[in-house]
Amino acid sequence: MESFHRFRLWVFVFLCSMFQSGHGFYLPGSYPHKYGVGDELWVKVNSLTSIDTEMPFSYYSLPFCKPEGGVKDSAENLGELLMGDRIENSPYRFKMYTNESEIFLCQVDKLSADQFKILKKRIDEMYQVNLILDNLPAIRFTKKEEYFLRWTGYPVGIKIQDVYYLFNHLRFNVLVHKYEETNVARVMGTGDAAEMIPPEGSDKPGYMVVGFEVIPCSIMHNADSVKGLKMYNKYPSPIKCDPSMVAMPIKEGQPVAFTYEVTFEESDINWPSRWDAYLKMEGAKVHWFSILNSLMVITFLAGIVLVIFLRTVRRDLTRYEELDKEAQAQMNEELSGWKLVVGDVFRAPSNPALLCIMVGDGVQILGMAVVTILFAALGFMSPASRGTLITGMLFFYMILGVAAGYVAIRLWRTIGCGDNKGWISVAWKAACFFPGIAFLILTTLNFLLWGSHSTGAIPFSLFVILILLWFCISVPLTLIGGFFGARAPHIEYPVRTNQIPREIPQQRYPSWLLVLGAGTLPFGTLFIELFFIMSSIWMGRVYYVFGFLFIVLILLVVVCAEVSLVLTYMHLCVEDWRWWWKSFFASGSVAIYIFLYSINYLVFDLKNLSGPVSATLYLGYSLFMVLAIMLATGTVGFLSSFWFVYYLFSSVKLD
Repeated sequence: MESFHRFRLWVFVFLCSMFQSGHGFYLPGSYPHKYGVGDELWVKVNSLTSIDTEMPFSYYSLPFCKPEGGVKDSAENLGELLMGDRIENSPYRFKMYTNESEIFLCQVDKLSADQFKILKKRIDEMYQVNLILDNLPAIRFTKKEEYFLRWTGYPVGIKIQDVYYLFNHLRFNVLVHKYEETNVARVMGTGDAAEMIPPEGSDKPGYMVVGFEVIPCSIMHNADSVKGLKMYNKYPSPIKCDPSMVAMPIKEGQPVAFTYEVTFEESDINWPSRWDAYLKMEGAKVHWFSILNSLMVITFLAGIVLVIFLRTVRRDLTRYEELDKEAQAQMNEELSGWKLVVGDVFRAPSNPALLCIMVGDGVQILGMAVVTILFAALGFMSPASRGTLITGMLFFYMILGVAAGYVAIRLWRTIGCGDNKGWISVAWKAACFFPGIAFLILTTLNFLLWGSHSTGAIPFSLFVILILLWFCISVPLTLIGGFFGARAPHIEYPVRTNQIPREIPQQRYPSWLLVLGAGTLPFGTLFIELFFIMSSIWMGRVYYVFGFLFIVLILLVVVCAEVSLVLTYMHLCVEDWRWWWKSFFASGSVAIYIFLYSINYLVFDLKNLSGPVSATLYLGYSLFMVLAIMLATGTVGFLSSFWFVYYLFSSVKLD
């Protein structure tokens, strides 16, 4: 078990060092920090966030107190930057296991018209201040009726009867656990500068931070009484922090003083369990209901597939093979259904290059999703390690460019009956198709964020890094995969294709209706889990049920394969041999329903979302998400249908 833990840590180190934009690697939450009594603890600040705008802003964009040594950025990895996190130092300083009260922080200058305006706007938009201590986000509890609600961060202020109040006094409660083990070696190279666990032999008692709670208060300070006070001096009069009362209205031209207090409380929470308060999963029965619902859909579809294979197909093939050649020729004249399209079923589809490119990109996206969720389910990508989920997704996506190139080119050669002509062009397009569309969408959204001065905007330097990763790693790996695909033997069709295409009989219903309707079944397997994922992304809730998500993903793959297989068989039975694109969109059409669900979520769950910029950001990111889902699910449907058609017609004997 210990060797597995070490192996997991080394994998973490490798992933983080690959994408670290700073010196050394940042591995928060991997080792406990031991602090002696009286050791200094420094609070860090993250971006201000709001579920009303979905646009993060820098903490110091508001008139808050700044550290004496100036504002400094913490080491951040690629995933943190892409998520809009901007972790900076703050003036809040604690001393381990030392209770302090009435600590004066600073008094900001008289609020200018612009500062007053931006404060009111941030309060109206319900922005939250996010603090971090020893990698733990500040948590806040509020009581509603008989239940306690848990929030991360605290609001900038509150509006009551057209008067704006600022929370300028913070009461912190730090939960600590006494350090007991004495044989853990010192670890070097972490992003946090705090001292690590000393080796055996140290008699100095120490504590570990296992909880960080904050209670915001609005206190009316006497501007004259704080004159001459320096940071961390004692405030001259007692401060009573009552969260149910507000007393500090903000006015233009009025200075604002900030104070805080801190208490330490010894807790029974062990260090490995300190994230339980944040990751507490609510609604476990709902997740199990989602999985049970998916299993019912799979069982229903599996029954249909079983009937197709065991009763219809097997029976027809057995009867067909038992006849002699003359009887087969006579039977062919009387046949109807899929057996009549034997000479057209492998006829090249329209836009074959585009199909190969989309299938190749779908394999890459699906592989990335499976590997990333599996690693997250095994605990490799804990929320304690900010940004590792996004960083891991980018890493796996680039590595799996080899699979995208291989599948796209081998399918291209199969459609071309072994012809290698144009494989480099197809491989290049496969490397640029999905990333190019994603780059276009994200660049457009980034301009909106830049215009709003949000920290969610990707810095220009990071844009350059992403482009270099794309063209220096992803594209070459895709071309390498295409090279191996060009050298691999193509899949030979089991039947010959006629020179003249067979006329397709007029259908009673348009085939695209079936294709669109097929997406409802895959959507039915994931729409419950989709709600939790959307809430995590847009409502600021932590999502850490990757085990459930992995099961749902596997069930989704099975349903997509079964739906596409059944629909392909239905099209062949009505003598429609154009199954290539239909099999792709039969399962890929689930993306349409996910996008419609996203619009429904915007209207009914994010109804407080303010402004056209926020709505555009939401729809833009949703479009990016459903495009990736369409390519992944469509690829599953196409590959399963290709295998089914190949197996079906390889059983037919022809001269």
